[in-house]
Amino acid sequence: MSRCDELLTVPQVLDELGGVSRRTFYRWRELGRAPVCVQLPNLELRVWRSDLLAWLNSRREAR
Repeated sequence: MSRCDELLTVPQVLDELGGVSRRTFYRWRELGRAPVCVQLPNLELRVWRSDLLAWLNSRREAR
């Protein structure tokens, strides 16, 4: 995590993913296929931008 890393809200993550629905995102979480999340004391989820980028890179298909 770098100094310029930021915590993204779930709506921000969904936006970054091109409009994936909240329901789909939570289903991915149930299946263990979502990016790593941080659960805050108020139970809201956040995702470090670096974790989202790492997760996206891990989803690349081999060419």
